[in-house]
Amino acid sequence: MRILLTTLNSKYVHSNLALKYLYSVAEGSDLDIELFEFTINNDRDYIYTEIVRGGYDYVCFSCYIWNIGKIKDLASDIKKACPEVKILLGGPEVSHETVPFMEENSWADYIIRGEGEYPFFQFCKELVLDENDFSKVSSLTYRENGQILETEDGPLLDMDTIPFPYESLPMEPDKVVYYESSRGCPYHCSYCLSSLEKNIRPLSVERTRRDLGYFLYKKVKQVKFIDRTFNYDKDRAYELWRYLIENDNGVTNFHFEICGELLDDRHFDLLSTARKGLFQFEIGIQSANPDALMAVDRKESVFPILHNVEKLLILGNIHIHVDLIAGLPHEDYKSFARSFNKVYELGADNLQLGFLKLLKGTKIRRQASEFGYVFRAKAPYEVISNQDLSAAELVKLKMIETVLDLYANKGGFEMTLEYILKSSGGNPFRFYEQLADFFFSKGYQHRSHKKEDLYRILLKFAESKGLGEGAEVFLTEDLSRTMNFDAVKKFHKKGWEI
Repeated sequence: MRILLTTLNSKYVHSNLALKYLYSVAEGSDLDIELFEFTINNDRDYIYTEIVRGGYDYVCFSCYIWNIGKIKDLASDIKKACPEVKILLGGPEVSHETVPFMEENSWADYIIRGEGEYPFFQFCKELVLDENDFSKVSSLTYRENGQILETEDGPLLDMDTIPFPYESLPMEPDKVVYYESSRGCPYHCSYCLSSLEKNIRPLSVERTRRDLGYFLYKKVKQVKFIDRTFNYDKDRAYELWRYLIENDNGVTNFHFEICGELLDDRHFDLLSTARKGLFQFEIGIQSANPDALMAVDRKESVFPILHNVEKLLILGNIHIHVDLIAGLPHEDYKSFARSFNKVYELGADNLQLGFLKLLKGTKIRRQASEFGYVFRAKAPYEVISNQDLSAAELVKLKMIETVLDLYANKGGFEMTLEYILKSSGGNPFRFYEQLADFFFSKGYQHRSHKKEDLYRILLKFAESKGLGEGAEVFLTEDLSRTMNFDAVKKFHKKGWEI
């Protein structure tokens, strides 16, 4: 019995922790299980050929908003080529509205809903025993005698009972290592699937230390925690951060999603001792509008988070990534501009401007009509408009997102951006709005650009504002700090043309 565990990751450097868990719980059975991950950028025929030629009896896909469209097309063709192959799906994108999904997709044979480790263990047990009584498998939607049946949801697992998957699988030095030390979230943001699980289930501190020690021993490049709120327990977070600081190997970076308002003086004292580059923090601010925050079941006061982000940035040794979401209820274009300015002025290393997605199973999706949401019918179900933001305004924000990522988030333009921003009035949102208008009016969005070309575009924008002479001085300084001497000479030799 040959089983393939597979998915389409969004990038090559990403990996799928869910599949590794499934592989680890089934290890030791008499089944021939292979784990092979592709990306959404792989050639479709390459993926199709590799799966069909593999001679698998079961092909199991891990499904998310970024890959479900491609997986549906791929799985349909695999079923046509190999009708005897059974297709099993799992993951957040198929864990809700499963019966309608199977009615619309006749090639789908099984769906494991929600947490998959125990149901997959049960599923494999039925295959090993050759009984195939799938009514014994919890959290399963499946076909039998022309009907679509559903079993009861299974129990949520004690996290310490789930095997550490990296001991039985080779480390991938060129990929991000994903790790999970807790499931669930103490918050109930209406747009987030983690809000559906009311309790938090952590790994014990002892087990987590042991797992992290393995990563430190292997000297992996980056470990990215997928915990929704790593520091939900202040004491637990302190102990684990202290362990990593005391056992720092000088190589590994650890990325955490944290709640900024939960940090206290004890945390700041500890974090100040960390090696620069040891930690990265991602902090979801989302909005500075209290009505918008309240509407999505977040705390309405954003100021404790802003204050603590400022304190983290003063430390200077931790990479800080902050998030904003466009399209929240009660946040119109002017309100979003105010939120943007408050967050941008913090000076974080990265500001991600994201757009609300009305995911299956979330409260905000059920409230779509209440807030006048129009959203994309297919994944990722991104907002098109609502009662506060028109489609045209959201497109304008997408234009701003483009130039924000190219110039502020990619780095290398710090001095020039500061000069032009201050010289043109000091309003960050207005500055990026004007830069976006210039960038798109010139047609620069139609092709990718080398770094030196982005400098030239920024100079042309400065010249259009009457700031060219000063901007060129700062551009040359920025350029000399980010590119080698030969590149600087070549850049000037081209005469700043694009």
